[in-house]
Amino acid sequence: MNVILWIIAAVLALAFFAAGLMKAVQPKEKLAASGMGWVEDFSPGMVKAIGIVEVLGALGLVLPALLDIAPVLVGWAAVGLAVTMLAAIGVHARRKETKAIPVNAVLLVLAAVAAWGRLGPHAF
Repeated sequence: MNVILWIIAAVLALAFFAAGLMKAVQPKEKLAASGMGWVEDFSPGMVKAIGIVEVLGALGLVLPALLDIAPVLVGWAAVGLAVTMLAAIGVHARRKETKAIPVNAVLLVLAAVAAWGRLGPHAF
């Protein structure tokens, strides 16, 4: 199970790091033009903050365990990313952006499994 949890953490970390970095460094207008219509509901600072949260969550999924510094943070990073995906599902549902919801749901389930494993029976 440990290997599966590492794979889940790695997949989540890659996905959230890439998505978060894009939100943190690209202007809101460019994100909207690329299909992220939801950014219209948020200020540029809030979009960047969401991106930074995603990048930090991605780093939190792997660095504490790799560096053996407070590895319990891996589980809490997964909880934070799961909450982020719950909020994303809410935003997309409100905006009737149904195509984005399945991706958010898969990321939510993966983050929840990682949180369960690392805060429960397979903690470091």
